Amino acid sequence: MAEHIGQRIAARRRARRMTQADLAREAHVSLPMIKACERGIRSPGPSTLEAIASALGVDASRLDPSYVGTSRSVHAVLPAISATITGYELALEPTGRPLGQLRNDTDVAVGWRLAAQYGLIAKQAPGLLADALAHLHSASGAHIEEAAGIVVAAARTADAVAYKFGAHDLSARLIDVMRWAAAQSEDPDLNACVAYVRAETFLAARTYRVGHIALQKALDEVPAPNTVRSTATLGALHMRTAVVAARAGRADAAYSHLNESRTLAQGLPEGIYLGTSFGPSSVRIHEVAVSVSLGRDHIGRALDVARTWSPGPGIPAERRSGFWIEVAHAQLWSGNPDEAFNCLQEARKHAPQHVREHPWAREDIGKIRRLKRAPAESLTSYAEWIGAV
Repeated sequence: MAEHIGQRIAARRRARRMTQADLAREAHVSLPMIKACERGIRSPGPSTLEAIASALGVDASRLDPSYVGTSRSVHAVLPAISATITGYELALEPTGRPLGQLRNDTDVAVGWRLAAQYGLIAKQAPGLLADALAHLHSASGAHIEEAAGIVVAAARTADAVAYKFGAHDLSARLIDVMRWAAAQSEDPDLNACVAYVRAETFLAARTYRVGHIALQKALDEVPAPNTVRSTATLGALHMRTAVVAARAGRADAAYSHLNESRTLAQGLPEGIYLGTSFGPSSVRIHEVAVSVSLGRDHIGRALDVARTWSPGPGIPAERRSGFWIEVAHAQLWSGNPDEAFNCLQEARKHAPQHVREHPWAREDIGKIRRLKRAPAESLTSYAEWIGAV
């Protein structure tokens, strides 16, 4: 049995056929840190442990049995994020972080968000957001548009932890910051991106009809796309509107928006555009989400997709995880608890922290345990890990 965390990291890394360099790159951790941890010279801190665990596709407690999760560290930093945006529209003292460094640090944080590295985000979000706001207030001329984009990206990164960990009021305030910042620029793509994120507010409040109207209004204001980026941001907004329309029970509208996004994705490379993943694979993932959101007669469509296709490693971990959570929901709805559990296990491999905070995953694992007469040890262990028991 492994005696220290480093040996567990090395064993798991070798099992996944990863080199130390592979692990360092996937975890956004330096190669010397990985080497020192595996040799037992250094012990990773909570955020580093979370990053390594996510890259290896396991919960951090598998590497360190004493680990208690990210929830405590995330909730501890939420007041600091809230304080940072209290006077977001006021010009405060200039930041000491150069614009180039801020741009790079924000890009790194966006990568953490897409990889569901919530512990790393929580640690950096308040300072990153404060510096981004300061730069926007001091920007002028052509620099305003770039500074506004950085504020949107920083606020969206902070919103990832607020929204995922249930601080929905704070999430809504962060989205207000994004809307304010986007309005400072003349970039319609940035406004479309913010409208995409704003859908979270309607999903959290379950005001799907209002959300559909608001998103449709945002779509009406987007000019015809003439670049790859504008095509992708419009397509992503249609994609998100399709899900909200489905939650509102408007099947025709949902599939119409989905078809619009599919058309816009044709010939477009799958990629990250203004912090949002879009392309043919992302549209297919949202086809599953739309079908599951509509429920009943539409569930079969989600299962048909999952039988022949699943997202590959080119899709961000959080979105891959979300796909398997949606398919698990469909399997459970169809009376297949064993298959549903297999899907939740697969989801955990891609983004453990995302699964752990997802309400559907926690709800569904509880249902699976009730449906099975004699819960397997692995099912009970999973339920304990996710907090369903």
